[in-house]
Amino acid sequence: MAERSQTAPEAGNNTGNDDVIGGNVSKYVVLPTGYYGQPRKGHLIFDACFESGNLGRVDQISEFEYDLFIRPDTCNPRFRVWFNFTVENVKESQRVIFNVVNFSKTKSLYRDGMAPMVKSTSRPKWQRLPPKNVYYYRCPDHRKNYVMSFAFCFDQEEDIYQFAYCYPYTYTRFQHYLDSLQKRNMDYFFREQLGQSVQQRQLDLLTITSPENLREGAEQKVIFITGRVHPGETPSSFVCQGIIDFLVSHHPVACILREHLVFKIAPMLNPDGVYLGNYRCSLMGFDLNRHWLDPSPWAHPTLHGVKQLIVQMYNDPKTSLEFYIDIHAHSTMMNGFMYGNIFEDEERFQRQAIFPKLLCQNAEDFSYSSTSFNRDAVKAGTGRRFLGGLLDHTSYCYTLEVSFYSYIIGGTTAAVPYTEEAYMKLGRNVARTFLDYYRLNPLVEKVAVPMPRLRKEKPPPYKHPLLRGPASNHPNGKGDKKSSVNHKDPSNPF
Repeated sequence: MAERSQTAPEAGNNTGNDDVIGGNVSKYVVLPTGYYGQPRKGHLIFDACFESGNLGRVDQISEFEYDLFIRPDTCNPRFRVWFNFTVENVKESQRVIFNVVNFSKTKSLYRDGMAPMVKSTSRPKWQRLPPKNVYYYRCPDHRKNYVMSFAFCFDQEEDIYQFAYCYPYTYTRFQHYLDSLQKRNMDYFFREQLGQSVQQRQLDLLTITSPENLREGAEQKVIFITGRVHPGETPSSFVCQGIIDFLVSHHPVACILREHLVFKIAPMLNPDGVYLGNYRCSLMGFDLNRHWLDPSPWAHPTLHGVKQLIVQMYNDPKTSLEFYIDIHAHSTMMNGFMYGNIFEDEERFQRQAIFPKLLCQNAEDFSYSSTSFNRDAVKAGTGRRFLGGLLDHTSYCYTLEVSFYSYIIGGTTAAVPYTEEAYMKLGRNVARTFLDYYRLNPLVEKVAVPMPRLRKEKPPPYKHPLLRGPASNHPNGKGDKKSSVNHKDPSNPF
């Protein structure tokens, strides 16, 4: 068994009990049994003590094989999915098998061809391992847990290699991105701090709209978008960045959208969980997307701040909160798709289906057939469910899901793996779909070359009279408001 370096923190014992994992490995040297000298080339050094890192323990099975244990989310042992770690001190042509042995989920896209991500010092662009080198199976040696094994050959002795569940998107990267947008001094881009997390990280709120829409007394149609409430769902940040990049661009469609709509975006609701390398929970072990009914200002401060703002906008007669979209990533399904709510009012239910139908026309990776509408009791505390019950009949609330792995092109069965750019493209398509929804196309058709529409499946029919916007018969106002709001309302070199 591996011997621990004197400088490495205790990351568990070798009894096979992964419940004792308490933190990430830090420059953890794996030495052969009976070896007590200085580490030689090929004695692997594992590290996950960096932002968004996660690896709780390493057991050497043989010279060529290692069992890896995911560190559970802080203060919540239930969730073990995200991993992100480095390996160094490798030997050229050294072949290894890594077994990730303690996933908390049984179903996984690893069954369907998904593979971990890898990059190295000399090749800093993330890429997927070849699926032929990845195996997902139930293992009797690990309490019949599901294990993901992958084979790898190190080829550059001086490189540090990094492996991750999916493309990482850290809190620091997000802050640098927002800083770069601010430096452009755009008069239609506003950044403010809506609050702070438990560990005092910023909860950023972006407002993207024409300054005319923010003048005192102006009526506003608001599209509210949130992301990364589940920190390990990194594709959410790429989709969100795609939305933002498009909306602040000089594209004619973006200019028209800014003139007619106000976009409020909180791209990272769980900055502590993102920083810590958690999969689903906050610093204090809460799944924030189950606490919308009554978020605590001290335990769930970011959620509390966003909910307060939404309630404030809801009670403002000049503000029409038209859409709430919460962006997630899905670990067992392909494509992008949406979850919506079920209403007793049939017309409202039908109108709610229009936006995903239009998005299906614009995005080749979005599937309307995978989109579903439900009121599952387990989801009662989610943003979509809570706000769907709080807001009036002119507002629509969705969860936008995108696969951790791939999408299927219409007419084929081939899975196309997502890239960072493909995730951002979905975000751009989400943004441009508001042009179709509000029937603003005539305003840009004379000055813009129409964007190509890629259809992967036949879109379901919808009735135009139900659309809102300048050419719609549906009222643009907010309708009757509730008199008060109860806050507790229910391939490559690798």
